[in-house]
Amino acid sequence: MTRAPAQKITAWNDVWDSIANFQLPALLGWQDVAQRYRRSKVGAFWLTINMGVLIGALGLVFGTIFNSPMSEFLPFICVGLIVWGYYSQLVNEACTCFISSSDTMLQLPIPFFTYVLRTWWRNSIILAHNLVIFPIVLLIFGKFVNLYAFLAILGFLLASLNILWMMIVLAILCTRYRDLTQIIQNVMQVCLYLTPVMWEPSRLPDGTKSMLMLNLNPFYHLLSVVRDPLLGNPGTLITWCVVVAMAVVGWTLALVFLNRYRSRITYWL
Repeated sequence: MTRAPAQKITAWNDVWDSIANFQLPALLGWQDVAQRYRRSKVGAFWLTINMGVLIGALGLVFGTIFNSPMSEFLPFICVGLIVWGYYSQLVNEACTCFISSSDTMLQLPIPFFTYVLRTWWRNSIILAHNLVIFPIVLLIFGKFVNLYAFLAILGFLLASLNILWMMIVLAILCTRYRDLTQIIQNVMQVCLYLTPVMWEPSRLPDGTKSMLMLNLNPFYHLLSVVRDPLLGNPGTLITWCVVVAMAVVGWTLALVFLNRYRSRITYWL
C-alpha cells in the first residue's frame, strides 16, 4: 500500500493559515512587549514619553525654521513622526524577522507569515501607545478632529496591507542576503528626509519636479492616507489610488515570491 504524497503548502495557504490562527501571532507579539518592559512600572509608555519629547523638540525647531504656526505645525509633525516611526520600525524589523525566530522555525511547523504578523502586531501595540500623544497636542491648541478622521482607519488598514507585503519580501531577501539589512536601514534613513515627515509638502516650490518627488515616493502616500484624515483633510484621489494599486501589485509579488522561496527559507537560517 503506497502512501499518498503530502500536499504542497502554497504561499496562499501559509498566509491564510496565519490569519485564521491570528491569536498565535497576537499572543507572541503581546508577550514581546510585556517581556521587554517586565520590570518597568511605566511599561511601553516609556516609548510614548520619548516620542513626546522628540515631537516637542523637533516641532519647536522646525516650526521656527519654517516660520509655521505651532497650532498647525505641531499636530502635523506629531502624526508624521508617530506614523513614520511605525513604518520604519516594521521595515527594519522585517529584515531580521525570520533570523531572530530561527530556533522556533527550525523546530515547529508554524506558517512563515505568522512571524511577520507577530512583528506587525508588536509594533501596532507600540503605535497605539504613541497615538495617545496626538489628542493631547490637539487639546493644547484647542483643536478637534472632524468626520474625516474615520478615513484614517481605512488608511491604516490599506497602509498595513502594503507594509505587510513589503515585510514578506524583505524577510525572505534578508534571510538569504544578510548584508541587505544594513542597506535597508540606510535607505529608510534617507527616506525619512525625502518624505514630508518634518517638512510640509506645501513648502516645496510649484512644478513638475516637486510633484514627482512626492508622487513617486510610496511612503508619502502611505503616510498621507493616515495623517491627512486626522488633520481634517480627506487626502487626494491620486494618493488613495496609489495605495490601493500598491497593495494589489505588492501582494501579487509577495505571494509569488513566498511561493517560490518558501521551501528554502529554513536552509538559509
